[in-house]
Amino acid sequence: AKHSKARLPQKICKTCAKPFAWRKKWARDWDQVLYCSERCRRSKGEILISVESGVEANRSKRGSHA
Repeated sequence: AKHSKARLPQKICKTCAKPFAWRKKWARDWDQVLYCSERCRRSKGEILISVESGVEANRSKRGSHA
């Protein structure tokens, strides 16, 4: 039987402020988990720039090489 994700405990990521659910790999230290991903953990103090603006930046770089 499949488990409902709604029943898993959730936290809010300290970096991106998005909710994330419990994962089995965090079972032993769920209390210490503060970030939704390795990327957010690495960029602790920084506020992540939204994906959309990052995509625009990449496009403009590529255009100059054409």
